[in-house]
Amino acid sequence: MAQDIIARLRNAAKKNPRKIVLPEGADKRTLEAAAILKKEGLAEPIVLGSKSVDGITVIDPSKDDRRELYANSYYEKRKHKGIEKADAFKLMEDPIHFGTMMLHHDHVDGFLAGAAHATGDTIRPALQIIKPARDVRTISSFFIMVIPNCQYGDDGVILMGDCAINPAPAPAKLALIAISTARMAKALCGIEPRVAMLSFSTLGSAEHESVDRVRDAVRIAKEKAPELAIDGEMQADAALVPEIGSRKAPDSKVAGKANVLIFPDLQSANIGYKLVQRLANAEAIGPILQGFAKPVNDLSRGATVDDIVNLAAVTGLQADASLR
Repeated sequence: MAQDIIARLRNAAKKNPRKIVLPEGADKRTLEAAAILKKEGLAEPIVLGSKSVDGITVIDPSKDDRRELYANSYYEKRKHKGIEKADAFKLMEDPIHFGTMMLHHDHVDGFLAGAAHATGDTIRPALQIIKPARDVRTISSFFIMVIPNCQYGDDGVILMGDCAINPAPAPAKLALIAISTARMAKALCGIEPRVAMLSFSTLGSAEHESVDRVRDAVRIAKEKAPELAIDGEMQADAALVPEIGSRKAPDSKVAGKANVLIFPDLQSANIGYKLVQRLANAEAIGPILQGFAKPVNDLSRGATVDDIVNLAAVTGLQADASLR
């Protein structure tokens, strides 16, 4: 099942390869990934940089004819914030801003960066220009963790969120993160989501204001999406291990068999996915961003070439609005 998820995502991407802009053309991993994407027909990569690459479309933002169009468009959208036309024109030399404007104008189908930039620098232009989808109030993220030789989750496939965006989400936002991630588990991975809202407490075993926040989020999530299997608050072992889940939460439909783990805050989520990635030799696909009006994704700066390839494939799939 675990490796099947990667094959599923790549095969789906091959059916309709999308134009994906990769702004970090100075990064060696990005260039290697672009070559693989092109060769395997997973996407039509468009690299932003100054050096030509055989067989790959490379655009130098400082020389491209669309720079003035993008600058004027950016200025119109940001002039209320005090930006000047000259500033907008200068910003279009920056590949991140230029790539974002390519997406805004539908000159590409998706945007992927972050291998050489911090998350804030990668997605800030998207937050300013692309913005959330109309029916979404929360931009969030999740990882698809593909864990070899693992009996937990769906035979080693576990989604974890929010690992990249929201530092301390309030209950209503945490509930939306859970619902969005559950729906993406089904749409992208083809698995029936069983969502555990994680805490250091399991269904009343401890009291603390941070536990109350998770309990409130569970209540809101169940009210908003009663069709989903969502439960908590729950400790990680109670969420994943059948014998512990049946002992700590015998009436839960999620305990002991969760395949979607929603962490209470960014600190625990980021630590958690990286521990699993490194200690269990897991493949971490993501962070996959959800909630933008158009496909935008942010890589970890520790991303491998395979990470970039896999997330580019996912970004292409997200050109289908139902997968964002």
